[in-house]
Amino acid sequence: MADPKKTPSPLPADAPAENTIRIDVDDSDVAALYANWCRVSITPEEVILDLAMNPNPLAQIQKFKVSQRVILNFFWAKRLAALLTETVQRHEKAFGKVETDFRKRLTGTDGPAKS
Repeated sequence: MADPKKTPSPLPADAPAENTIRIDVDDSDVAALYANWCRVSITPEEVILDLAMNPNPLAQIQKFKVSQRVILNFFWAKRLAALLTETVQRHEKAFGKVETDFRKRLTGTDGPAKS
């Protein structure tokens, strides 16, 4: 029986066998992370993504701990940006616009409800 945690990359049906590279990815020991905050820093050769969970994005003073750091070269950062853009576009095509302004998501208007 195949290990469900090892996910082979699908091969296109029309891909010539001699030019195809198969990559088997073992994600059985991967740790999941949730992040709703990201800080991006750069060096001349790298893009650094610090990821964290902000438990209270509406607080006046926010204090939380960076839990993960991802360091990419600019080539992979550009590829990742393209992949994320394509993924969000497919999601929006299927489910509608993803609103990035949390105030609009809270009230469905241009800002928080007035009292």
